[in-house]
Amino acid sequence: MAGRTHNKGFLILRGLLAARFGQDMAMALHASLTFEQLYNDIDGDSASSTELYALLSALAEAPIRQSVAVTGSLNQRGEVQPIGGATAKIEGFYEVCAARGLDGTQGVMIPASNVPNVVLRPEVAEAVERGEFHVWAIERIEQGIELLTGVPAGEPGEDGAYPPDTIFGRVQARLRRFAEALRGAAAPGVDVSLVPSARIAVPPQPGVPPQPPPEPPIEVRGQDTPQA
Repeated sequence: MAGRTHNKGFLILRGLLAARFGQDMAMALHASLTFEQLYNDIDGDSASSTELYALLSALAEAPIRQSVAVTGSLNQRGEVQPIGGATAKIEGFYEVCAARGLDGTQGVMIPASNVPNVVLRPEVAEAVERGEFHVWAIERIEQGIELLTGVPAGEPGEDGAYPPDTIFGRVQARLRRFAEALRGAAAPGVDVSLVPSARIAVPPQPGVPPQPPPEPPIEVRGQDTPQA
């Protein structure tokens, strides 16, 4: 039920996770995300940052604040990229929060590159000025996951390991346990830690056709040069 642009966002998530956590171990992970009770076609990659935060939250077992709305697409370097309709998304979430009662914790995370295009109506702008509602400009996923969980994202050491008390450290440790479990279940004599993560067979994403088999090599024969 998802379009090609939305499915591309999933491929970007896969590449980002492999780049950060799959350099020294097999990525023994297959995750699924669902939008409950949504039965219409969806497309676009503006939810890709939200989907990544959900995956990191689940892997790190770090709850996410439910008073914050999130929008923003991603690239494989973890940079949050612009989306369409930023003003409408902010004002729409504000209306929901205002109807239920503003408590000073609610707000919307948007890409920093969208800030010059945001023009809020006076009611929303005044609520932001009073601190009753918030709009956070996010440049990288590290900023976003820290705001949502209150836990530091983490920086890798010289050996590529993240501190254990950070989001990325928890994710790395969880993925390592998955890889060790996979290695323990492997056939005798097979060391899956040496298998590049890109070669591990994973089910295709919904709506994404599987990769076709490689084409056989083509032999090119040159023509004989005519004699003078």
